[in-house]
Amino acid sequence: MNRGMVSYNGSLIRKRNPFIMRLALVLSIIAIVLISFIALTVFSANRLMNIGRNEVSNVPSNILPSYNTTSFESADGQTSLQGWFFKAKKPISTIIVVHDAGSNRLPFGVEMIDMLESWLDNGYNVFLFDQRNSGTSGGDICSYGYLEWQDVLGAIAIVRQISVTTNVIIYGIGTGCTASLLAYKNLPPAGAGELTLSQYSSNIRNLGFDQSYVIGMILDSPAKQSDDYIRPEVVQSEPLGFITQYSVPYAIRVSAGGSNLSLAAEIARLPFPVLIMYGGHDTFIGADKIDQIITERNRLNSSITKSTMVSGAGYLEEYGINKNLYIKTVNDFLNSYYSREET
Repeated sequence: MNRGMVSYNGSLIRKRNPFIMRLALVLSIIAIVLISFIALTVFSANRLMNIGRNEVSNVPSNILPSYNTTSFESADGQTSLQGWFFKAKKPISTIIVVHDAGSNRLPFGVEMIDMLESWLDNGYNVFLFDQRNSGTSGGDICSYGYLEWQDVLGAIAIVRQISVTTNVIIYGIGTGCTASLLAYKNLPPAGAGELTLSQYSSNIRNLGFDQSYVIGMILDSPAKQSDDYIRPEVVQSEPLGFITQYSVPYAIRVSAGGSNLSLAAEIARLPFPVLIMYGGHDTFIGADKIDQIITERNRLNSSITKSTMVSGAGYLEEYGINKNLYIKTVNDFLNSYYSREET
């Protein structure tokens, strides 16, 4: 009789190898865990990308400066967006506000009108708009900047059409920093030749402007990596988020066709004036990490860099904690680097 075979009522039955059985069990458990992990990742990514849109507050007409309602398209050519354009007398430049995920064109609510009026008084046009899946704009998903950068380019394009200014200052808030920096990164460099331009999509080439059209950035709570805006959200709000905190941002990136961007490196290299503001008690992004961004920025471009930390403020709480300081900081930055002669 062959080894590994036993006789039972005259029949031969092969013995099951205990090692094979244990291996099969282990592999089955691993497969179940992996499938569960993937399912949980997809569920969380889908939920975070399908957050409900934040409608624009009803602002009394008597306290809102005069504006024009504007409809335009994102640079992807597929998403309809809505915004407000505020015109200053003899404008120096136009400030484009890029809000955080889950927010809208009034990221600080009605209280933002005070800052808006100060910009107009100081000679700056202002463009407020809702990104995709926000306010009254179209679109069904939020991608935390990985698609919204195309909305920023669309906003710049419409400002070129409706404003007499010849440049813009981009003001990114939260994930608006990701969208703003990606928008700038995806523009052709100044003076690019035909060979360089041929490497860009027709949507980008047809915009008719390059990186030189952006002359400054104001960044409220920039993160070191673009995924850093998603990870803490996953940990705080998703089932077993401490396990999926890296896989969920990856899934969102893949869905949007993007890649994790080193915002710190991009900020450090920006060739124009940059203002960075953040809360001293920010535990969402991490005040210490923003300090590192500022240190690196100052190492390379200290003469065109300003920063302010608002004590006692958490993530994106600076305006609410100390509105007067916030407004003064922004206006001091604008007055330091821009004038009608320079622009």
